[in-house]
Amino acid sequence: MSGIAGLRTFSGAAPAADTLRTMSRTLQHRGPDESSVWVGPDVGLAHARLAVLDTEHSHQPMHSPDGRWVVALDGAIANHASLRTQLDHPFRTHGDTEAVVAGLALEGISFVERLHGQFAIAAHDLRTGVTHLVRDRLGVLPLYYRHVPGGIAFASEVKALLAIGPPVDVDLRSLDAYLATRTVPAPDTLFAGVKKVLPGHRAAITPRGHLEQTCWWTPPESDPEGIWTAGDAIEAVGDGVREAVRAALVADVPVGVHLTGGVDSALVAAEVQQLRRDAPLPSFAVGLDVHPPDQLARARRAAALMGTDHHEVRLRADGFEDLWHRLTWHREAPISDPCDVAQFGLAQDAGRSVRVVLSGEGGDELFGGLPHRRLSRLAAHASLLPSRVRASVERHLGAPFAAAERQRLLGTAPPPERRVVPTPGADAYDRQVRDDVRHLLPDHLLERGDRMWTAGSLAWRPPLLDHRLVELAFRLPTSVRVRSGSTRWLLEEAARPLVPEEVIDQPRTEVPRVPLDTWFRGGLHETAHEWLAAPGSWVSHALDPAAVRALVESPARGVHEDLQLWTLLSLEMWHHAFFGAAPVVPRPRATVVEAAPSTRP
Repeated sequence: MSGIAGLRTFSGAAPAADTLRTMSRTLQHRGPDESSVWVGPDVGLAHARLAVLDTEHSHQPMHSPDGRWVVALDGAIANHASLRTQLDHPFRTHGDTEAVVAGLALEGISFVERLHGQFAIAAHDLRTGVTHLVRDRLGVLPLYYRHVPGGIAFASEVKALLAIGPPVDVDLRSLDAYLATRTVPAPDTLFAGVKKVLPGHRAAITPRGHLEQTCWWTPPESDPEGIWTAGDAIEAVGDGVREAVRAALVADVPVGVHLTGGVDSALVAAEVQQLRRDAPLPSFAVGLDVHPPDQLARARRAAALMGTDHHEVRLRADGFEDLWHRLTWHREAPISDPCDVAQFGLAQDAGRSVRVVLSGEGGDELFGGLPHRRLSRLAAHASLLPSRVRASVERHLGAPFAAAERQRLLGTAPPPERRVVPTPGADAYDRQVRDDVRHLLPDHLLERGDRMWTAGSLAWRPPLLDHRLVELAFRLPTSVRVRSGSTRWLLEEAARPLVPEEVIDQPRTEVPRVPLDTWFRGGLHETAHEWLAAPGSWVSHALDPAAVRALVESPARGVHEDLQLWTLLSLEMWHHAFFGAAPVVPRPRATVVEAAPSTRP
């Protein structure tokens, strides 16, 4: 992964190189190896590089030989080698960026539809004067833009956009979505005027200042019943996973795997071992001190059975408040869960030995296993339920605040244009899967993964979200994906030739919820009182102060009340991180990371 940024002006004046350097500096954690800028007549591009492929060459921004195109790429083009054989181009490097440049020069912007992998691209066409912003199909890599005086700025992360132009405000109209899901659906963010390029879309910025987004990929519809047999589906998924992992291994630097002990990550690790037999595979696991010991033990056992070079980290709560502020700056949104901290700790440990980490992210979303799937049919008719029943369903689906609670906090119903449009699908289960891929993955899990791994200057790749495997999963009817009430059987059966039976057949357990009140040294309610009941609390100012105070002072100590407090505390921390000084918290203590030695046999 790298960082890209740029500025398109409409005044006829070229962007200042210093402005581009300022934007690039905020992205150096994404690209610590090299930083460079290019300035054209009315556009400028900046690139902060994490060298993963063709590390000595492939400098960016890169120009086409005819001088027409200038490109900055974040990500990895998995099929760049095969594309080279199809393009009549005088290649001078061995990297994937030049394949993008060559394709654009020969075929135009539609060439991006031939790219495989995860990527965000800024490409300027000097002949037409159009600047193109392209985001990969699933939205694995981020790309934002913002209108500034006299132009449009764009970047891999929001903080680069905040480094120029006038100060931004909080997008109050997105608060309802945040309070419901702890995320903000694309194209919006919690920053007013800062937008996301939608996954599978490209945005064209014209010389006249218009920005138009075009969808270039959508998942396919389900195939009719009767086309797929169980055996055909298992074989197809197995082949699809193998090719997805092969594509994710395109790198000239050491690669490791995040091993959780579950089937998803074990299958990814097993495929890597089959494809790369030259050395033991580095694997990494992480746990919090409040999690049961068997959470790490599962990963440790899987590593021992598979023979990986295993490393594990256990994080303690000491100094969490201090790290919370730092990671909020990286996350650019309220920290959705304390497990975000664990992911960052894992990145720190893995960064000592590898530059690229593969994970099993996406397996649950595509092939079942998420708890809320059990309520998908009920959720589809939630609007028809009595208000109390509807609130209970919303809580089971993970909503911190039900609709009535959000309306009380905000003092108004959500704006009509911000209400989520139901996702179409063949049935309730299919709709839920499509909604997860449309919202849960890009707006939450992938955004979190990108920020926490790049905070440790690592490239993160989730092979199970290879678009070819995703398309296969969507083509399979629900009757094939779900057998005997199990939503996991298809991936488990595809894994049996490679993954030890003990790993596949172990009882599935949900990742335990972090007992928030325990993990706060002084108690969650004490911390909440210090932050949210203070006169300068932004949350108490922006939301209904009586409702906030009632929650803070409530004697209830239930899991859901802790989740509500966490949601408001994270929002307060986010506001302080980007709009004001950090809140007064207990004296910072050094974060303790316990790293266990390698457990490879």
